[in-house]
Amino acid sequence: MQNMLGPLVLFALAMCFTPGPNVVMITASGANFGFRRAIPHMLGISFGFGAMAMAAGLGLAGLFHAEPRLHVALKYAGAAYLLYLAWRIAHASASSASERARPINFVEATLFTWVNPKAWVSVIGALAAFTSVSGDMLWQTSVITGVLSVACLASCAVWAAFGVAIGRYLGSRRARTIFNWSMASLLVLSLVPVFW
Repeated sequence: MQNMLGPLVLFALAMCFTPGPNVVMITASGANFGFRRAIPHMLGISFGFGAMAMAAGLGLAGLFHAEPRLHVALKYAGAAYLLYLAWRIAHASASSASERARPINFVEATLFTWVNPKAWVSVIGALAAFTSVSGDMLWQTSVITGVLSVACLASCAVWAAFGVAIGRYLGSRRARTIFNWSMASLLVLSLVPVFW
């Protein structure tokens, strides 16, 4: 596993820092609510991603392989949740003056990560590439989980900070509305690979 650590870190950075549903959402959260209020969102994504990696490494991937309908159900539930979150992002500017406007919380971010197709591709890809049948699966999965979780948290922090920087240029209600609708559209577009 030691000789695989460098490539694993590079893989984790590439998968976590490239745009996907979580990146779109955390950038929008940073722009609309600021860095500090986006911290529970960041922690939820990172925890959810780590828990997903650990669960998949310890047998959940085998369950999906044995019962494909479960995977299909997860895919459609994830798509529905993505659409709901896109709606929330698109309408964030319209309700920003209201006390009801809030960033996605820890639990919502954790659950979202579990239905995020890019997260599943990343986890399954890491487990397939960086584990061996002759090694201690618990140890290998733990190392992969740790590396993915740290890379995920770093990515969330960078993209939330980027969102905060963008938010400084969104002083007018119109600019914020355009930004939020653009981010919501990107989130909806991220569903295309799920179904094709």
